[in-house]
Amino acid sequence: MLSNWGGDFMNTKVIGNINLLLLFGLLQFVTTFGIAFLYARHSRTHLDPLARDLEQRFHEGTRR
Repeated sequence: MLSNWGGDFMNTKVIGNINLLLLFGLLQFVTTFGIAFLYARHSRTHLDPLARDLEQRFHEGTRR
């Protein structure tokens, strides 16, 4: 929306030829990798132990 209706604002120079539009575009990569990192850490600490427990209970039930 900002690039469509806030052209003057997004064209604001920050450093040299780098404007806000370029910075916001690059920040999308940072936030994407940050969210992926946080999800992987959450999954490793909270979801993986649950999955291992469930798998162990499943294998114990099939051996009977």
